[in-house]
This record gives sequence, structure tokens and C-alpha cells, in this order.
Amino acid sequence: MIRNPILPGFNPDPSICRVGEDYYIATSTFEWYPGVQIHHSRDLMNWTLVRRPLERASQLDMRGNPDSCGIWAPCLSYADGLFWLVYTDVKRYDGNFKDAHNYIVTSPTIEGEWSDPVYVNSSGFDPSLFHDDDGRKWFVNMQWNHRTESYGGAPKSPAFDGILLQEWDAGTNSLKGPIKNIFAGSPLGLVEGPHLFKRNGWYYLTTAEGGTGYDHAVTMARSRAIDGPYEMHPNTHLITSKDAPNAVLQRAGHGQYVETPDGQAYHTHLCGRPMPPKRRCTLGRETALQKCIWQDDWLYLAQGGVVPEVEVPAPADVERHEQPSRIETRFEPGRLPMEFQWLRTPQPERIFSLSERPGHLRLYGRESIGSWFEQALVARRQEHHSFRTETTVDFSPDTYQQVAGLTHYYNRHKFHAVVVTLHEKLGRVVTIFSCPGDFPHGRMIFPADSGVAVTDGPVDLAMEIRDNDLQFSWRAGGSNDWQALGPALDAGVISDEGGRGEHGSFTGAFAGVFAFDTSGRARPADFSRFVYQALEGWSLNINVDE
Repeated sequence: MIRNPILPGFNPDPSICRVGEDYYIATSTFEWYPGVQIHHSRDLMNWTLVRRPLERASQLDMRGNPDSCGIWAPCLSYADGLFWLVYTDVKRYDGNFKDAHNYIVTSPTIEGEWSDPVYVNSSGFDPSLFHDDDGRKWFVNMQWNHRTESYGGAPKSPAFDGILLQEWDAGTNSLKGPIKNIFAGSPLGLVEGPHLFKRNGWYYLTTAEGGTGYDHAVTMARSRAIDGPYEMHPNTHLITSKDAPNAVLQRAGHGQYVETPDGQAYHTHLCGRPMPPKRRCTLGRETALQKCIWQDDWLYLAQGGVVPEVEVPAPADVERHEQPSRIETRFEPGRLPMEFQWLRTPQPERIFSLSERPGHLRLYGRESIGSWFEQALVARRQEHHSFRTETTVDFSPDTYQQVAGLTHYYNRHKFHAVVVTLHEKLGRVVTIFSCPGDFPHGRMIFPADSGVAVTDGPVDLAMEIRDNDLQFSWRAGGSNDWQALGPALDAGVISDEGGRGEHGSFTGAFAGVFAFDTSGRARPADFSRFVYQALEGWSLNINVDE
């Protein structure tokens, strides 16, 4: 049986593509760099992270992008001997506007170098590309209406002004022909995330509706003509948990259809697993997969109804590859280990080095933690509700403006951190910085006050998260004894629902290391190891291809 989520921890908006016996899933990365995660599988059960294709400045530069902007809802497809990746770079979130720019990149292989982007349009986000069986290509995206009144969109959510269709000319790398609004959505509203596919002479359109919170859904419609009119699915929604508050997989919506080589039907979707008592999804939006069946040329969940299941039948009898629950990274010259990312900048040499001090990840202190431009923060996804991380940092600040440490991070107004810095009276100290969801101001609190004086030399830092509680600890001077620092903090605020709230944040929680130097002198901090250890009952089910 396939166990959901198949991609745990911040892996939303899954676009799935099959080429022969190989399956690929592309997911959103928002402000994290490099852009777009692509996982690979041969059996739909075991998945390996193999590529983040948007990796250079000519493809992606997100410096200045606000929190939860950047790469939204990529679409991965294969045609004409090429992989096609469509994506949005969102430059604004607040207010009436989104400023969402859509691009296409291609590559003959997933693992190879991807092309520079071709600009497509900016009329709305969540683009996808459909390759019709007559050789024509069609580009679809939702249309964003910055006005408050509704003209054509669902009255409940007028900004989400329907799904646009236009032909894509691969020869000229441009759109051509008329722009048609082909689908206004269901009464649920907030129509986005369109994907087209064709079967038995029908064009099928699946969309995401209801917003990416607890009312989320996959909506389905069909038409004999690609430009409509589209008739709604008998159930309206193919997948949703909006009316099933006790379902394990909540926030179910936004996915894509795929068939196995022998014709078995599946559909991906994002989901969240809320933690009691406040129903906060500390692992963000994750990727799940549902078995489907066809009846009367309509797609249905194999188990019946619309509520997604945790376990679904696999297409064949395969074994789940259990991964170690403890991963210890020792930093070596070369590439940053695959599970790690950083924020926004296409110039990683400005914020870290793996060669300057061999055996260490050197972070150059740049802008403050939470900066939208150039912050030295390297982190990996939280994939378990309970986990422990450890690191060892060698850092010698000469002012309180120089800080380095370990963080549980979401964005500028949601993070906790245990840090090494300088205090005017105590000297070098270990203390805590915390911003427990203070939106929009992003003001910190200091739960350990000025901190604890620590002798020169490397310092071990740790954080242990058990469900909603976080405890920092530290040790130094060759000691084997960890010392708790500060009170237990609210780890649940480092979630989609924390701080700004359910529809205000769309990424996920990360554990990582950081440094800043607001004096402008780029004081370096050297990290020799990073440990991620799951503390809950089931282990990592994601391979990492280094």
C-alpha cells in the first residue's frame, strides 16, 4: 500500500508526469532557492529528490520577493523529446495585486541543465501547458482581477476571475490566437491550479478551489472542445476534506492526473496534517496520491466519496524502502547536500562556502534573519511532527550585531533560534531569539534574556521539537552534558496557520543554520555538522540523491 503523504513536509501543488516507467513530481518552492523540487519514482511509492532545475540568476532571482512569494505551482510535462516546466515567479502578495510572471524552461533530461526561461504572460498564476494529440500546445492559467467587483468570476471570490486558455507556439516561443476564459469555477470559488488532459475524446480540466486552507478541493469538469463549454463533475469535487474535519489528510486539493503504463488511474493532491489542539499544520502542505477509477467517463476516488485516504493501493506489489530516522551531515567541499536550500538569492557564494574552511559550512553574516534580500540561512525541511536537530558552530563575534546559530524557521515573523553572539557585560553568550508570529511587525522576544556566558571555541546547539513544544539546549568546552536553555517555546506557531493565519503563509517549517552581521563586515560562522533525527514512530520515506 502507498502511504500518504508520499512527500512529507513542505511539498505543495504537486504536478505529476510519467515518461515510460518513470514518474516525476514537481512541487512549489516559493522563496526557497534553487527553485522547484522534482522527485522521481518507478513505483509511485518510493520517491527520490533528484533535481531543483531553477538554479542560476538567468532563470530565477527572488531577492526582494516577500514571504510566501516566489515559485508557485509548477507544471511538469514531457513532449517532443523534452521535459517542459512551467512556473510562476510571484513578486507581490499583499493588497489587490499579485504581479505574477509566468515562464517556461525545457530540458531533454530531468537531471541535466535546464534552459533559460521564456517569458509567457503575467495575467495570473498557476500556469500549465497541455500537449494535445494533434501536436498543438495550450497554455492555461488563472486570471487575477485586482478590482473588488466581480465580472465573470465566482461572486464569492472575484479576484479569482476564471481560467484562461491560449495556444502556445513552440516555434516562436510565444502565445498566439485568442485568449478565452473557459471556466469560472464552482460555487466554492477561488478557482486556480488548472490542469488539462484528454481521454476518450473528452478534454478534462481539474482545478484547485476553496483556497489552500481547510476548504481546499480538487474540482473536475469536462468538454468535447478544449475551449469549452465545460460541464461540472457529478460530485463537483473529485478530492476534498472540507466536510470531513476528522480526516487525517486535511486541506486536500490542487493536484494532477496520471496513468500507469497499464492504465491504472491516480491523482496527486496537496494536503496538511493538523496538530491538535489548534489544528496547525507544522509540516506545511505535503504531497499525497489517491487511487482512482473511471465510471461513465468521469473520474472517481477508488474508495468512493471525495475524502482522501492515508493508505491506497499501489499499482503493483512493491516494498516501501525505509530510510534511516537519523541523518548526520558532515560538510565537504563541493555541492551543498541535496536536502538543504537557502533563501531567494542566485548568488550563494555571497552567503556560504564549503571550501573556505574544509569540513565546514561557512556562512558569511549578511542581512538580518528574515531579510527578503540577502540572508545567510541554509536549512532543510521539517518532515516529522517530532524531531531533534544538532549543529556545532565555531563563531567569534566582536559585537552584538554579529549572530550565528540554529533555527526553527518559517519566515520573518515566525521563527525561533538559539544563537551565539556577544553581550557587552557577559562576553560571548548563548541566548534565544524568537519571533512567535508577530505579523506584520516581526518583533522579536528574548526568552533567555541576555543568555549564558560561554567560553571560546566551538559550541554545540540543539533543538528538540515534540509536537507543539520546542526546547533549545547547548553544550561547550568538550562537555557531554546538554544544558537546557530558556523555557519551552510554541513550535506550533512555525506553521502555515501560525502568526498571519491560514491563508497568509504557504511554505513550511525548516530547521537550519544561519548567521547575520548587521555591522556590514560579513563575520563568518563555521558549522561542522548538522543532525536531523526523527523522534516519531515512522521514519523518513524520501530518498535524497546526492
